[in-house]
Amino acid sequence: MNRIHDLTERYQHIHFIGIGGVSMSALAEIMRLRGHCVTGSDNSESPAVQHLRDNGVTVYLGHKESQVEGADLVVYTAAISPDNPELLEAKRLGIPVVERAVFLGWILRCYGCPIGVSGTHGKTTCTSMISQILLEAQLDPTILIGGTLPLIGQNFKVGASPYVVYEACEYVDSFLNFVSYITVILNVDADHLDYFEDISAIQASFLAYARLTMPGGCLVANGDDVNLQPVLRQYEGERVLFSMKDQNADYFAKLLPSPDGLPVFEIYERGECVGECRLQVPGRHNVMNALAACAAARIVGISWEVILHALSLFGGAKRRFERKGEFRGVTVVDDYAHHPSEIAATLRAAKERPFSRVVCLFQPHTYSRTKALWQEFVKALSAADLTILLDIYAAREAPDPLVTSQALARDIPGALYADSFEQAKELLLEHLREGDLLITMGAGDVYKVGEELLAEQQ
Repeated sequence: MNRIHDLTERYQHIHFIGIGGVSMSALAEIMRLRGHCVTGSDNSESPAVQHLRDNGVTVYLGHKESQVEGADLVVYTAAISPDNPELLEAKRLGIPVVERAVFLGWILRCYGCPIGVSGTHGKTTCTSMISQILLEAQLDPTILIGGTLPLIGQNFKVGASPYVVYEACEYVDSFLNFVSYITVILNVDADHLDYFEDISAIQASFLAYARLTMPGGCLVANGDDVNLQPVLRQYEGERVLFSMKDQNADYFAKLLPSPDGLPVFEIYERGECVGECRLQVPGRHNVMNALAACAAARIVGISWEVILHALSLFGGAKRRFERKGEFRGVTVVDDYAHHPSEIAATLRAAKERPFSRVVCLFQPHTYSRTKALWQEFVKALSAADLTILLDIYAAREAPDPLVTSQALARDIPGALYADSFEQAKELLLEHLREGDLLITMGAGDVYKVGEELLAEQQ
């Protein structure tokens, strides 16, 4: 099948089921700007839905058979149930249907230089850094990010160049539908154990993704990540390594003293110091993200002057150590961290900043992850001066009565449990002191607590 021909010629009218999702709304907008007739449906109103409507896209609330009539192709998300009436009607009518990840794979093949950013942690930040560098270099990339990049004010941008920067998620092997000219692997960790059997299965999946690198392309990989080493040993293609430990790596960072806790470091390219970089986002993990972004940018041919300037301006992506405001001398930030490794990195970065204490309001994400990584969560969350736990955000899962935040709180020294947002606010107001840093943390809707406190306490 000639996918480019199908996208531009055969499929003039494309209908998206679940069009309001972060990725789906971006794909819908790309196809709209490519001149296709785009329609869609979703369960609820959202800013993404309104944006599409404002640009002439018909978006239906709810799912009805009649809404797919006239479509040449139907795209659906993995969250759509098999008995969705629109999906069933499309199949009955003989309309081709395709899952979101497969459709994204089709789109990526329309570009000459796809840059895919994979890894268990850090994808959104690194994708945002690479995007900022390409924009600074005026290369007019297409951008697909899992969070909002302030520079473009949303999670996507449609460019006119051969460059497309995108996040490549390993969950349910989605990224095996994608191709890249530059394939970035930031790290490999045990996660999504509701799908993967163990770390070996995760490593095999990342190796398969690496092997999808286009002919003449390159793998950019974290030379310090222990779990990534088996992948690198088996990968046969061209590779570039970045590191904070091995001075012989292709790209190496040497940390310098920093009075405010924000990273300052020298960057070495194959042994030669090319300049000093200062980030506006905290933590060693973001130094590694920056090194990966530098490596990708250099493969594209961007100068160090442009790279260092772009990184100095990078203020982070939405929900990645995002400063929300301040009340009563307490600084409030929000972070998407939901895996123990991410939590540990974020709290370590917070501890390096000049705050009296770090208070973490954490909302676990999924019962399966909480159960599988229980002791890792206990260890990571114990790093905060005070941890308050909200109930588990179920996401795609049914509740497990044997896995609760209340039980998790009992295993974390000094931790508290809140059974609602209101109780969480009461506990925070009781315990927070001037000079504290409050981090609302998790992949669910915990950020609302910080926003409500800021609104109520001004």
